[in-house]
Amino acid sequence: MFHLFKKHGLIEDLRAIDMAFHLTSKDQPTPISQGEDPSTSTAQSSVTCMYQAHIGGHWRTVTSVWTKNIMNHSLTIYVDSKEPNHRQNCRIDLAPWHFWGKKSYKTFEIDGLQIDVYWDLRSAKFSGSPEPCSDFYVALVCDEQVVLLMGDLKKKVYKRTKSQPCVADALLFFKKEHALGKNRFATKVKFDKHKKDNDVVVESSTLGPNDHEMSISIDGIVVIHVTNLQWKFRGNQTILVNNQPIEVFWDVHAWLFLNPGSSYGLFIFKPGQANLKNCKNDDSQDETEENDDKSTSKDQSSCSSSNTSQCSLFLYAWKIE
Repeated sequence: MFHLFKKHGLIEDLRAIDMAFHLTSKDQPTPISQGEDPSTSTAQSSVTCMYQAHIGGHWRTVTSVWTKNIMNHSLTIYVDSKEPNHRQNCRIDLAPWHFWGKKSYKTFEIDGLQIDVYWDLRSAKFSGSPEPCSDFYVALVCDEQVVLLMGDLKKKVYKRTKSQPCVADALLFFKKEHALGKNRFATKVKFDKHKKDNDVVVESSTLGPNDHEMSISIDGIVVIHVTNLQWKFRGNQTILVNNQPIEVFWDVHAWLFLNPGSSYGLFIFKPGQANLKNCKNDDSQDETEENDDKSTSKDQSSCSSSNTSQCSLFLYAWKIE
């Protein structure tokens, strides 16, 4: 069933995005290093978000990487230059013993532009992910404009920075999360920037030695239920979320046939471009176009909100005993 992935080219899209935005291996922390024993290694979760932000008259890619393990908790922000293969970054430590650094700011330059990064994470709330879910802000300011704002404390940002909102809103178009768990994996994503965050939950269960099941829920509603998972460990389905078609792909071969913690189950959620009348129901196979991610990743000098107002999610679910 692997042809279901190849047909839509989503694995190729992921590789293209990683190459286009120069994500090196150190920028993409994984829970367990290759060759390590899962029982002795330090488990680490991470969330990577990619935005298009209007900085210095150009659309640039800004990448945030939240990571957490038993010893460290941090956020690293990367801003791409107009020059190929060049970027600047800013690292923020969130570990408890760095309390005095939970509200601060840093400054760096990119292409002669000064970027000020302000943050307040003192009261940030978390729900199992290294990325906060509420009561925080991280803001990038350039030329007295807030070019990117993460978090929900908008009024505090503008009061502290004495800056104005950017003339063009930053757009989240790609999210990748490495999540750790036994049988349940949860995350949040805003598939459409004009709508609220969606709660995504993947759960698996074993009813017998050769009887495995998996379900995917969005906003508390089961949208996909797979029985006989040992025979259907790879597949795809098109669902509707708030009347929007979403292509869902899964590959959980590692869950069933590899040692726990040695690899991950992969889940891809990609907003479709088809008209709603072409999306038959939750069980229909996807027939939508797949060129929206490619057009976004190839062009940083222009940005159409119609192409980038939707966000794709890649969830890497690591089963840790």
